Amino acid sequence: MAKKEREGKKEKPLEKMTAKELRELGLTMSELTGVHGMNKAELISAIKKVRGIVEEKKEKGQDIRELKKKIKALKEEKIRAKEQGEDRKKSEILRKKINRLKKKTRRAA
Repeated sequence: MAKKEREGKKEKPLEKMTAKELRELGLTMSELTGVHGMNKAELISAIKKVRGIVEEKKEKGQDIRELKKKIKALKEEKIRAKEQGEDRKKSEILRKKINRLKKKTRRAA
């Protein structure tokens, strides 16, 4: 009886599904390829695209991947500054920038 009740219900929102559930849903769609290589965010956007659902862009937050690229660039700059023997003040500024970006990634997740 519980199985019949589940069949009659609407499917839950994509954002609340697990990555495993999204992959199973993606495998049923012939338009999607490479489902197993996608993460949850990529799966949600791909499924929405196939279904024709318009995605709402977040105004405030940035993409986590972009933030991590910035962090990586700042870390490289910090290492170069230490190797060249530049003043300690610059490395301290870079460290603070990196920490701020790390906090943003945690909030965006």
